[in-house]
Amino acid sequence: QVQLVESGGGLVQAGGSLRLSCAVPGRTFSAHTMGWFRQAPGKEREFVAATAWSNLYPYYADSVQGRFTISADNSANTVYLQMNNLKSEDTAVYYCGATRAVYSRHRYDYSSWGQGTQVTVSS
Repeated sequence: QVQLVESGGGLVQAGGSLRLSCAVPGRTFSAHTMGWFRQAPGKEREFVAATAWSNLYPYYADSVQGRFTISADNSANTVYLQMNNLKSEDTAVYYCGATRAVYSRHRYDYSSWGQGTQVTVSS
């Protein structure tokens, strides 16, 4: 497992933007792919976006495709989630996760998690 430290959540109006950060200070081979998930009250944790550190093939949930962008900064060992045109349904706690899998949208494949950061979108 690796340590993940998230930041950047907050309160924003619908249509606004936020950028989440996930620092991975002790990055190892067990963090081949980095993902963002979110969990709204009363719902299961769901996949949002993921990328390998190469940034070659990021992939997204249909609900955020075209609005969110995931990127990895190798020099800073940090993964970002740029969220634009936010909607009220994006309100959730956002978690950063790491997996040694080459590709995964499934939370059970992720062995390391950050503490979560709250994103609230007001309509």
